[in-house]
Amino acid sequence: MLTLVKGADVYAPEKLGKKDVLIAGGKIELIAENINVDINGINLEVVDGAGMTVIPGIIDQHVHLIGGGGEGGFATRTPEVLLSNITRWGITTVVGTLGTDGTTRHMESLLAKARGLEIEGISTWIYTGSYQLPLVTITDSPREDIILIDKVLGIGEVAISDHRSSAPSIDDIEYLAAEARVAGMLSQKAGVLHIHMGDGKEGLDMVNEMVERSDIPIFHFRPAHVNRNFKLLNECMEFAKKGGMIDLTSSIGPMKANNEQTPAESVKYLLDNGTPIDKITLSSDGNGSLPAFDDNGNLVGLIAAPLSSMYQQLKSMVYDYSIPLEDALKVMTSNVADGLKLSGKGHLAAGMDADLVVLDKNFDIKHVFAKGRKMIDNGEVIVKGTFE
Repeated sequence: MLTLVKGADVYAPEKLGKKDVLIAGGKIELIAENINVDINGINLEVVDGAGMTVIPGIIDQHVHLIGGGGEGGFATRTPEVLLSNITRWGITTVVGTLGTDGTTRHMESLLAKARGLEIEGISTWIYTGSYQLPLVTITDSPREDIILIDKVLGIGEVAISDHRSSAPSIDDIEYLAAEARVAGMLSQKAGVLHIHMGDGKEGLDMVNEMVERSDIPIFHFRPAHVNRNFKLLNECMEFAKKGGMIDLTSSIGPMKANNEQTPAESVKYLLDNGTPIDKITLSSDGNGSLPAFDDNGNLVGLIAAPLSSMYQQLKSMVYDYSIPLEDALKVMTSNVADGLKLSGKGHLAAGMDADLVVLDKNFDIKHVFAKGRKMIDNGEVIVKGTFE
């Protein structure tokens, strides 16, 4: 079946102007003006894109696919994510990770969940490892996981500067970064070390020291949740200016310091202060827990991080903070795909996977295509997971 989106404003994420987009065999066949298709004997769906905007499918590189949390006991473990709760927010690719609990959550289950979601229609990858050391892995070696298992991109999320971590030493973390690098080289993957940044006093000190003292390129260190507090955000801004990539979390609420920045405002702050746009990414921490602790370390609140926050912060970047749409898109599409070496993802061009979102004139999600298959039609979920 062919699908032709007619006359929409296309962002690839660069602005291409008013174009038609032809989809065939799960790929983008052509983007051009006034595409005409001879429909004799061809099953063709035409989507009227007049007054609408087409963008790449969102890539969420930090999702707790099998749930997370548990900081308040067994009853506070968050559930597995459902397919429709991913696609309804314009997300067509996810990268799964374990969370605080690497004991009752297992890497094998994470891999199986990723494979299941792939069968149901979206694109999936995972990180191997856990908050704490020794790492939870599949083959007992993070290097072998990356090299031998197609869906494993790197190591993560490993927690530092957090009271929930195992207080790893700088040598521990440097060893993991070296393992990720070598495995990435041998398997032609990104080989990144995805680092959970907590609220601890050390901040980014350990990562900065590793970059200074080791021969491991800065590319492999990927601090996440960098908008957790204003001090950390500024440290990571300098890290990005040195060539590192930093990942903000869209589900983190306003900061409790400085101007109480939202994630969208934090992106604006980074850009206004000279941070290269291609070094910034945004992910949801979706389906993980967002615990709140008092000054004595006692849990005082807990919610599950919503995957909807990615789309909401995209809208906020554009409408509340006047960030050009092409730049706002980059932090959750092309930057993520390029940084993780996700072939066929993050860009709209001939030969790329047909992962795209059609937004109406109000910037609401109208249609979502994942690998050419329509998942959301006129704002309604039409493809659900097996048990939905």
